[in-house]
Amino acid sequence: MTDKTRWRWLALALFALAALGFAACGDDDDDDDGGDTEAAAEVEQFPPDTTLGRIQEKGEITIGVKFDVPPFGFKNPQTGDVEGFDVDLGNAIAEKLGVQPRFIEAISDNRIPFLVEGTVDLILSTMTITRERDAEIDFSVPYYVAGGRVLVPEDSDIQGVEDLGGRRVCTARGSTYQQSIKKEAPDADLRLIDTYSECFELIQDGAVDAVSTDNVILTGMIVQDDTLKMVGDEFTTEPYGAGIPDGDAELKEFVDGVIAEYIEDGRWDDAYQEWVGQYIPEDEHQDAPDMTLEEALEIAPE
Repeated sequence: MTDKTRWRWLALALFALAALGFAACGDDDDDDDGGDTEAAAEVEQFPPDTTLGRIQEKGEITIGVKFDVPPFGFKNPQTGDVEGFDVDLGNAIAEKLGVQPRFIEAISDNRIPFLVEGTVDLILSTMTITRERDAEIDFSVPYYVAGGRVLVPEDSDIQGVEDLGGRRVCTARGSTYQQSIKKEAPDADLRLIDTYSECFELIQDGAVDAVSTDNVILTGMIVQDDTLKMVGDEFTTEPYGAGIPDGDAELKEFVDGVIAEYIEDGRWDDAYQEWVGQYIPEDEHQDAPDMTLEEALEIAPE
């Protein structure tokens, strides 16, 4: 194992420890013993011939998430558990259905095939809502809005996306940046890889000059290596939605309802502070999104 790999796993462990510390600072008043029974009683039972009914019958919902993208989805090197902002939302959806979540790795390039082929019931994998994707699958209402940025080494002279011409730029195959970078920096030497952890290693090794993707994904890289920095203004708006099999109106309505409750009762704010807020300056904090799917489609990358 290289020193850089050791540091990457150590940083992931620190993410997990920081999250545990945040949770420990929460309200520790004891609830009465009837809490679990009351929660179980609130689980709505769906007809067995529906998607939700079949999931309940199985007792498990399969959710595709990232395994290497802190703070949204990463595998804790100490426990082997998958954790992060997307994972917390997935847990909330499973809890509302009264089933257990099963998280499997879904990288940018296989998220839609996983849904189309039935490999997963749902995708929560930092997936931007776009019209092109919406033609193949359905989306929930937005649950997070990220922005496109550029990551470079601290001694780089790159100041933003406008300086990427002729530079080696890494992003994930199947991401919106595969087209956005070509549009914003047509002369960039674009390097497409399968996972963002590969981009992270390439920029550490000097094999690429920059990485471009969502700001929250780049924040996770900076937490792992503080010799990296984000530069330039946001050049895309990336509303995240849960990916849902095309035409499954029942599942979409259910997930939309869970997201609305998750935002309204404060769990979104708690998850945001746990996984994102504590790693970025206060003036960069954001509120939970309040927009329709159609509004998200209007602002998303083409």
